[in-house]
Amino acid sequence: MGRRSRGAEAAVAVMVLALGTACGSRLPESDFEHRDRDGPSRPADGTPIRVGIITSATSPVGGNAFTGPRDGARAWFDRLNARGGIDGRRVEVRLCDDGGSGVGNNECVHRLVDEDEVVALVATTALDYAGAPRVSRARVPDIGGQPIGAAYDTYPHLYGVYGSLAPRDGTTGWDGVQYGGTEVYRYFKREHGARTAAVVSYNQPASAAYARLVERGLKAEGYKVVTEQVDFALPNFRAAAADLKEQGADLVFDAIDGHGNARLCEAMDDVGADVTAKVTNVQNWTSTVAEDYKDAPRCRNALWATGSSRNFEDSGHPAVREFRDATKKLPARSQWQLEGWAAARWFTDAAKACAARGVTRACVDDHMNRGQGFTAGGLLLPVMFERLPEPPKTRRTCLSVARWEDGEGWVSQGDMNRTCFEVPQLPYRP
Repeated sequence: MGRRSRGAEAAVAVMVLALGTACGSRLPESDFEHRDRDGPSRPADGTPIRVGIITSATSPVGGNAFTGPRDGARAWFDRLNARGGIDGRRVEVRLCDDGGSGVGNNECVHRLVDEDEVVALVATTALDYAGAPRVSRARVPDIGGQPIGAAYDTYPHLYGVYGSLAPRDGTTGWDGVQYGGTEVYRYFKREHGARTAAVVSYNQPASAAYARLVERGLKAEGYKVVTEQVDFALPNFRAAAADLKEQGADLVFDAIDGHGNARLCEAMDDVGADVTAKVTNVQNWTSTVAEDYKDAPRCRNALWATGSSRNFEDSGHPAVREFRDATKKLPARSQWQLEGWAAARWFTDAAKACAARGVTRACVDDHMNRGQGFTAGGLLLPVMFERLPEPPKTRRTCLSVARWEDGEGWVSQGDMNRTCFEVPQLPYRP
């Protein structure tokens, strides 16, 4: 795999534990056959360039859980069109809500790829990306999608927002095994002297499996690990909080949902469990922390987030200022919005490179294959697609780190391009 963040892995665990496996019937293979490599024929001058965005907007996980990348991408395209589009052609965005199910996802793929004949998909955020094999077979570039599942480390023509080192030949990772680094744990150990970490999970298979992965990474970095498992139906967060306090935990990681995290923080405040960091993931890196954790002021101010993109509140950076200006009418801002904005910018760069000879699926895909180290003007850590025949044993990995402070919001901790560590790559099965 590539620089798949622990935040992405946590998102997988939380979504799966909330729903179980979302499956469903699939459309016939014949419905997804395509006529030519380029897809839609080259349009006349001035015809809009059509892109698709698939989002699990109304998934059973709850409203707004997946909409951040979509909203960020739309904000980019709105601004782009207001400034003349791409070589005088506006970008027409077709949205599809797959409802968080596999059958719904297949229907979205069929509609956008076959019926609407989009040039590319952008900022895909799907709970169950069941249509990914069809997208790949149609050779439609899927640009800057969120790796909630394993699709972006499995199929060609799919380009996840964090990149990939895997062969992407139809098999996940390397023979079904993916790899993740320990950079987050190394950071807190080296920069903040943390030595004891608690991992809180539910007694539910997906949650427990992710907790074991976190535990393994922490132990590889020399931590003493305290495991706390609570009942999924009737969780006793107070008991878990009291124990992690008794054990002297410096850090708290979790494999639980957002509501559970808020209740855990409340319990930590109630029992007086003060920690160096309550570490959350990129999906929870939002401007709504004060409201979400309103009953846990001490724990709230110990929240840290890590990821692979620049803090959306880092207004000193010009690319962030542009994002913030374009999204000022949204009710809240989030890191996923910024990553969706970056995905749309990525497509735009590829389409502009193709404008002279025609913005086709094939040309955009070729540009994506050739491009290395994309940063969206400094919003992302350099994104790579290398197709290594063997997984790396170690890798130099950088990360973005921010801490929540009341009155200030998310405050960046150092330069993400310099917060880097050479860390082992640990295997796991998704």
